[in-house]
Amino acid sequence: MKRVVALNVVGLTKSVLGAHTPRINAFLGEGQMSSFKPAFPAVTCTAQSSYVTGKSEGDHGIVANGWYDREAAEVKFWKQSNHIVQGEKIWDKLRREVPGFTCAKLFWWYNMYATADWTITPRPMYPADGRKVFDVYTQPMGMREEIKADLGDFPFPTFWGPNAGIPSSEWIASSAKWVEQKHAPTLSLVYLPHLDYGLQKYGPVAEEMGAEIEKIDTVVGDLIDFFEGRDVDVVLLSEYGISKVDQPVHLNRIFREKGWITIKDELGTEMLDCGASKVFAVADHQVAHIYVNDQSIREEVLAVLKAVDGVEEVRNAEESFGSEFSDKGVERSGDFIAVSKENAWFTYYYWMDDALAPDFARCVDIHRKPGYDPVELFLDPQISNPKLKIGKFLLKKKLGFRGLLDVIPLDASLVKGSHGRDNVCEEEQPIFATRGSHGEIHNAEEVFDKICECVKGS
Repeated sequence: MKRVVALNVVGLTKSVLGAHTPRINAFLGEGQMSSFKPAFPAVTCTAQSSYVTGKSEGDHGIVANGWYDREAAEVKFWKQSNHIVQGEKIWDKLRREVPGFTCAKLFWWYNMYATADWTITPRPMYPADGRKVFDVYTQPMGMREEIKADLGDFPFPTFWGPNAGIPSSEWIASSAKWVEQKHAPTLSLVYLPHLDYGLQKYGPVAEEMGAEIEKIDTVVGDLIDFFEGRDVDVVLLSEYGISKVDQPVHLNRIFREKGWITIKDELGTEMLDCGASKVFAVADHQVAHIYVNDQSIREEVLAVLKAVDGVEEVRNAEESFGSEFSDKGVERSGDFIAVSKENAWFTYYYWMDDALAPDFARCVDIHRKPGYDPVELFLDPQISNPKLKIGKFLLKKKLGFRGLLDVIPLDASLVKGSHGRDNVCEEEQPIFATRGSHGEIHNAEEVFDKICECVKGS
């Protein structure tokens, strides 16, 4: 048995490597790096679920970062229970096969109630008075206060939103060292999200990205030195690459113009009523799940989708997520899955007039929105003094008053990078790299076997 750390450096691809990645280049120069076809869709929850189960998307059932629950008639994004992921997990398999095996799962998604030995995941508290208190959730539960006492609070605002940046990845890296020093897991799974922010915000070829790449290179290089200094083998891994985009596609607005979307007035704003709509889209980067509640218009919906500028391909649920082992993929999937062109991505927007947008549209609110919203990375440029507005909000919050931190713009053209497509060039494919040789790897499911081989020394 060998001890292994898998550093999941989101967005790391051949296209990112170069003058700004000297530490990573040094590691890659002494081993093997494989690029492989990403999971479909090429998004965080799906990719990570393929890595930790070795199963296809149809088998483990994670068809996106979120989907429509047909029974509850609700869109649910970024849920956290590990029970949602079908199939045996890598830590359970290795625990059965390798005596004394232990695992730390640090900020990988679906981390709550996982059977790994040590887990940490972002998890705010929501008191009944309407506040949102930033925090983390750990297993064992007592580790939460212990690690915060040593490292300080997790810098939650830098994990997502307009302030997203390197402090969150630095804290996660410190937590990986902390767990290693106290528990020495056989396998540590470490999630480092920093590249994701700039690549979506500025675009993959933007001048601003040089400094952002250097920041994560420093964090990764430091972790490599730390773990190898403790005789732990390092795996460098990523989930997907980011493509340059300049075309947001608003499928729900198109469906609304066809009369298929039902809108409910709520206090003067418009709410999408999924259960009452004939058709609606749940957007997730460059992939959108299309749910058809009225099957009598199924073929018309398909024809409309194929004619939308920015849509490259339309797949159906059975072809994409059909499985002889599990029905979860098809059950959770839309009737159709739209895949954008390389330069396009899908918004969740359904309102036609920004004055009627729901209150959460201008907030960082990853659970309430019926789709993924990368515009949350930006501050509204129409706000003359955003720092003053945020300061006033925080003061009101401190005094016990409720309010909205409505500083997010509604301009989808601001987004310059996206992902989700599985048919991408090699330069934008995810990577798997080790100090030594690991053989060929062709798809996301094979990451599971490769990590097992690294632990077993085979």
